[in-house]
Amino acid sequence: MFFLIVGLLGAGTLVSLGVWQVQRLAWKQDLLASIEAQIDADPVPLAHAVAPEFQRYAPVTLTGTFGDGHIRMLASRKTIGPVHRIIRPFDADGFGPVLVDTGWQPDGVAVASAPAAALTLIGNLDAPIEADGFTPAPDLTANLWFARDVPAMAATLNTQPILVVLRDMPEIDLGVTPWPVDTAGIPNDHLQYAITWFSLALIWGAMTGYFLLRNRRGAA
Repeated sequence: MFFLIVGLLGAGTLVSLGVWQVQRLAWKQDLLASIEAQIDADPVPLAHAVAPEFQRYAPVTLTGTFGDGHIRMLASRKTIGPVHRIIRPFDADGFGPVLVDTGWQPDGVAVASAPAAALTLIGNLDAPIEADGFTPAPDLTANLWFARDVPAMAATLNTQPILVVLRDMPEIDLGVTPWPVDTAGIPNDHLQYAITWFSLALIWGAMTGYFLLRNRRGAA
């Protein structure tokens, strides 16, 4: 009786955890679909997407000129290897300077000078949380960063702590390939977790059946 009770309680707990992960999977899929729809929506003026509150992933349009300086951030592309994100200051008309993640270029390629002409950019607001206690401090001498730390980058380039990630190339070649915002970086492992819990429940049930059968044979 003891093995039966423990077996039922254990299997029931594991199954309930699997069901919870299935419910979380549905929630996460709905959330990702909502974010993707927001990312692909028609752009609005930058000021409308930051007030009265900051709208992460909101598509925005802004007109202005690139300022002096840039930041290189070490990153990686699956089929390419090490690359650099190039982040520049951009003085948006009627709004002020913000950060613009213009895209990536291969490691070892010199960063092109910023164009002096006025441009209209289309991108998405983002607030990446990439820096943590294990992230190396930026090498300011080599102008090499290891995470998009928006407040620190804004202080370095004298902009507001607002990051716009380009969606498409503007009319002038910036020497980079756009790396637009998407949902690829948002984890969605709930299916794997559900399979794990259900598998453990099956194993638990099989073990319970084995012990019950063995004890019955021993009693006989």
